[in-house]
Amino acid sequence: MKTLYAVLAAAALALGGANANAADAAKPPVSVVLVHGAFADGSSWNEVIPLLTAQGLNVIAVQNPLTSLADDVAFTKRAIANQPGKVVLVGHSWGGTVITQAGNDDKVGALVYVAAFAPSAGQSVEDTTKGRATPPGLASPVVDAAGFVSLSKETVAKHFAQDLSPKQTALIYATQGAIRGANFAEKVDAAAWQGRPNWYIVAEQDHMIDPALQNEFAAKIKATRVALPSSHVPMVSHPKVVAKAIIDAANGLK
Repeated sequence: MKTLYAVLAAAALALGGANANAADAAKPPVSVVLVHGAFADGSSWNEVIPLLTAQGLNVIAVQNPLTSLADDVAFTKRAIANQPGKVVLVGHSWGGTVITQAGNDDKVGALVYVAAFAPSAGQSVEDTTKGRATPPGLASPVVDAAGFVSLSKETVAKHFAQDLSPKQTALIYATQGAIRGANFAEKVDAAAWQGRPNWYIVAEQDHMIDPALQNEFAAKIKATRVALPSSHVPMVSHPKVVAKAIIDAANGLK
């Protein structure tokens, strides 16, 4: 007759095996952290998020304050820290500068730039655009007394998201985040794209960041390049293509 201790020992062994199997089954999914740009907020990813979650990815869109590079990086790094497993870090526009700095984290396995700045260490956004003509979308910015910059309804419709419907551009205008103008002179001190796999989505009809500059960024960071006939917001106008690039990046981390 088995003693109580023998029964408990057998049960413990069985439970240990079950826990090991459960641990394998419970391996955290790859996470995706989406970082919005200037003149936007986390809702700019609304068309992409369902496509990512349908693939079993854990997704979070940060809500950055746009008050400084350091502030945006801190918000993004907190989001990275709070996610399970490896992270694909995705940045749009100004968000590319943010992920270039914030992505220097062991959890970050890949970067995806969406019509975004990709500065080198020691560079600011201003540095990357020196010698270039002012893009049409930045010809008439709205600047408040505190130095925060936003876009007019007309600029959003004609230059920021010119391939979207009036209903969509009205939403983008209403939900845009004003960015502190001085942010564009703030330099990153590290470049997370070095030593990591990178993707770059070029918006070929962009009126905010010169498409030629986007192509230069893609070449510099040795990214897998995807080109779209899009305005500055391909994640809204071409969400399936943007999602596919992110999914491809995530698949490389599984």
